[in-house]
Amino acid sequence: MTTTGTRPSLRFGVAYDFRNPPGFDGLSDAALYAAVLDQAAWVDTLGFDQVWLTEHHFVEDGYLPAFVPVAGALAARTRHLRISTDVALLPFHQPLRLAEDLAVLDVLSNGRMELGIGMGYAVHEFQAFGMPRAERVSRTEEGIEILRQAWSTGPIRHRGKRFQVDDVEVFPKPVQAGGPPLWMAAQSEAGALRAAKYGMHLLPQGRRDQVLDPWRAALRAKGEDPARYRVGLIRPMLVSEDQKRDWAVFKPSEIHRMAKYSDWAASSPDQVADFRDPQRIPQQWIIGDVEHCVRELCAFIRDYGVTDMVTWGAPPGLHPERMNTSLERLAREVLPEVRLAYQSGALDA
Repeated sequence: MTTTGTRPSLRFGVAYDFRNPPGFDGLSDAALYAAVLDQAAWVDTLGFDQVWLTEHHFVEDGYLPAFVPVAGALAARTRHLRISTDVALLPFHQPLRLAEDLAVLDVLSNGRMELGIGMGYAVHEFQAFGMPRAERVSRTEEGIEILRQAWSTGPIRHRGKRFQVDDVEVFPKPVQAGGPPLWMAAQSEAGALRAAKYGMHLLPQGRRDQVLDPWRAALRAKGEDPARYRVGLIRPMLVSEDQKRDWAVFKPSEIHRMAKYSDWAASSPDQVADFRDPQRIPQQWIIGDVEHCVRELCAFIRDYGVTDMVTWGAPPGLHPERMNTSLERLAREVLPEVRLAYQSGALDA
């Protein structure tokens, strides 16, 4: 964990889901992937800290289903960006094989990999993979245990409900001692407590009192300082002097993005995160001039203790270059002011 004193450094980045619905800029999938890799290589030179990838399956707009090959391509095209997921759906991965994939990626990137984990909730994915949704908790927890054993010294010995591994050792070992840092997405108190139990950084999806507060309380109960852990969110940002004009370009894309999540949530019987809940930790776009973006980011970091934020690099259906002006202004004009405020302690809760 990279820290400044006892607390983590502040990190910003970009996220990609590779969604490419028709009716927008008309890119082929091959052209979109190439353009994203070009943008990520450029973002790497601007001073951003990280890139996050997503995972969902069997979505007609091409929502990224396989983050591992993309992470490998990013490792080859960048030198500084840390590479992570928000999130990898752990129940759909054989954990021993995933441990090997992440170890190799960590070697390729010279120790720049992290892994954000979620349990999944979309009914159609579990049906397609022939997996009961009731198994997702046990598969996730056992997967975490196997990953951590695999990245340590010595053979794995795991006997669980879903996986049995006896006297198997994963090679090569990751560059990072203990392996890539692990994050847990939490939409409920149960998820927050699970993240604390396994000593994981948090990707909160929902209300503060249901995710952030229980996670921090559970860490304190273990004798650990929550301030030493990271809290991360996708919080899109658009630096603009003309909000009405510029948002008109991105609004249809954002409507497309959110419609699918609403459909999945409505069809998931135990889905707890209500995207319409005004009390949930905000993830809507921050749009405005430099002063507005600095003010909003500082307030958000101070209010929720966020350490990691990423913005969308390529909104669905749009060429990544449409975000480049905003990304450059974000890196050169907004983030230096926010980092300075954070380092000075002005954003401490």
